[in-house]
Amino acid sequence: MLRTTFRRTLLATCLAGASLAAQAESFNRIASFPVAQNLGSKAIETETSAEIITATADGNTLIYSDSPLGGIGFVDIKQANQPKALGFLDLNGEPTSVATVGKWVVTGVNTSESYTQPSGYLAIADIASQKVIKRCDLGGQPDSVAVSKDGRYIAVAIENERDEDLNDGALPQMPAGYVVIIEFDQATGACQKTHNISLAGLAEIAPSDPEPEFVAFNDHNEVVITLQENNHIVVIDAEQAKVMHHFSAGTVDLKQIDVKRDGALTFNSAQAGVKREPDAVKWLDNERFVIANEGDYQGGARGFTIFNKQGDVLFESGASFEHEVIRVGHYPEKRSGKKGAEPEGLEVGTFNGQTYIFVMSERGSVVGVYKDTGAAPELLQMLPSGIAPESAIAIPNRNLIATANEKDLLEDKAPRSHVMLYQFEDKAPAYPQIRSNLDAQDAPIGWGALSGLAADLKQADKLYAVSDSFYSSQPAIFTIDASQTPAEITDKLVITRDGKPAEKLDLEGIVMDPNGGFWLASEGNEKKDVPHALYHVKANGEIDQTIDFPAELLKSQERFGAEGITLVDNTLWVAIQRPWKDDAKDQTKLLAYDLAANTWSATHYPLEKAESGWMGLSEITAHDGSLYVIERDNQLAEAAKVKRLYKVDLANIKTAALGESLPTVSKHLVYDFLPELKAQNGIVVDKIEGFTIDASNTGYAVTDNDGVDDSTGETFFFKVGEFK
Repeated sequence: MLRTTFRRTLLATCLAGASLAAQAESFNRIASFPVAQNLGSKAIETETSAEIITATADGNTLIYSDSPLGGIGFVDIKQANQPKALGFLDLNGEPTSVATVGKWVVTGVNTSESYTQPSGYLAIADIASQKVIKRCDLGGQPDSVAVSKDGRYIAVAIENERDEDLNDGALPQMPAGYVVIIEFDQATGACQKTHNISLAGLAEIAPSDPEPEFVAFNDHNEVVITLQENNHIVVIDAEQAKVMHHFSAGTVDLKQIDVKRDGALTFNSAQAGVKREPDAVKWLDNERFVIANEGDYQGGARGFTIFNKQGDVLFESGASFEHEVIRVGHYPEKRSGKKGAEPEGLEVGTFNGQTYIFVMSERGSVVGVYKDTGAAPELLQMLPSGIAPESAIAIPNRNLIATANEKDLLEDKAPRSHVMLYQFEDKAPAYPQIRSNLDAQDAPIGWGALSGLAADLKQADKLYAVSDSFYSSQPAIFTIDASQTPAEITDKLVITRDGKPAEKLDLEGIVMDPNGGFWLASEGNEKKDVPHALYHVKANGEIDQTIDFPAELLKSQERFGAEGITLVDNTLWVAIQRPWKDDAKDQTKLLAYDLAANTWSATHYPLEKAESGWMGLSEITAHDGSLYVIERDNQLAEAAKVKRLYKVDLANIKTAALGESLPTVSKHLVYDFLPELKAQNGIVVDKIEGFTIDASNTGYAVTDNDGVDDSTGETFFFKVGEFK
């Protein structure tokens, strides 16, 4: 049973933040829908993906394109916080984009035999019956599709994309792309007239081979088009079917970015003259539009830019958007050598008279929400979003926005592709729960994969965390100010050996040493020559003592080792995550190392039975005569069942020397973390890995976001309750 003296404080923490928040209104996630639910019994074994998303005029139905499955999916959101599967329409081709007009949903479908023989059509389907009633030939490979506000025109970007494996993807590669403007009859769903508009000869880069990427209409039936690989922008008058303006997307100088994939978060590099190479584009009004500078061929400016239709730059984000991605722990370090956080998708919506810009980081799995001020946009918040948000649709008449997240980790038994829904409401943002400050050089403090938590021995609300082997070149201790909402990472101390960043560490546990510095637990990996060991570091981060695991213990070693460390008087207690070769399948070890006698002993800890996957320990914390242990399964989303905190009374623990028969401790359940992990209405994460109790007897917990690698990137940090 849960101790009745404990209080669930996540909601209270969020509400307390309302007085600190600059804005009274914000967007908060209310639901997540795994699109595999649209497949019924085939969902378990079939890859699916939500890519481009749209909504019906009444805002009650979402429709998304699904390239791997070759069709479009429907989601019932009449009850927005409880979305339901509404069906799937097979289009026998690759849908590239989707939009609605009246009772119709229109979808670009790629049917190309090869890169040199592109083909495709526009599917016109009745939304109510979910049946295709007409097909309009497009003459090439479609990408983006958009419908004019009055429903008279449909614009399709015919990309005729290049073969990236041919000459390293160098342009030109014929045939050239173009834009199709279709005069549409809403009454019958017919394509009345089709106008193919050439874009050849406009761009400075590969002028003979334009590759239009994204199209969008303003209220005047003007269409803005991005030519991503050509780094160019074109504005077309749909009524006249002719080009009005065109200009280069230009370049950006970037500062304080990470340009090297090296297992470290180091934001001290610069790049000059980076081509924007925009992907998505959206109008802000009838004169201004915003582009997402994902990059592709030779660029990627990691941010977004606002232009007017004459080609003047009105605002450039530079590295500021990526810096916000970094500060909330969503920076994808593995993409540092390429395009960083990769802003790809965009949406613009007006809520309560205020226009907002939604910028999606494909690789960071996060969405930046900005207020359009007419000048420099104002950052409102950062929204968590599935894995790889590709697009979004604003539904202002219902105060909703939905994102489509394309990544499906079917083969890894991990999160499936999701649609996520957010409500615009008079509340403080529920996310993030932890973010970083700037360092001494005014660069954001990079962090992620928090795997262990400890409290300052004297100061309440002051905590320390470590990151695991994901950042193998930069093991670090982070200082956290938990008195704020969200909590703030105020400092980063890199662990060193002989004055250089320490190697061959997988830090999973931390505890403060009352005599100075910290004790750290490192999980070993024999295959990677990473030893199972405990380390003492001085206040400056330098390792000054190493305690190797003894041979008697290592003869039965497994990959999953030390996951937490704590200190009781003169004894270090270490939680071993999973059973080793000399343990029963339902037991793991708690190790005890006597610092005075330099001796090891151990006891067995009984594990819960896992419904699927495995069960193990993630943390150990000493407080007031007890050891508190996180026990969890390795399951996430709907399969997550056990994310718990147990207590073991120190007075009742008996240990034995290594190699002897070990006694078994008794444990008592004191807290269930699942309600907190579900409270954000997203994908329940598997790795609740850090727990501590501060100097005022307040408990805190944190999750590990796996460095945003095949992960949502979300980190949950919350108060657990009072421990007296």
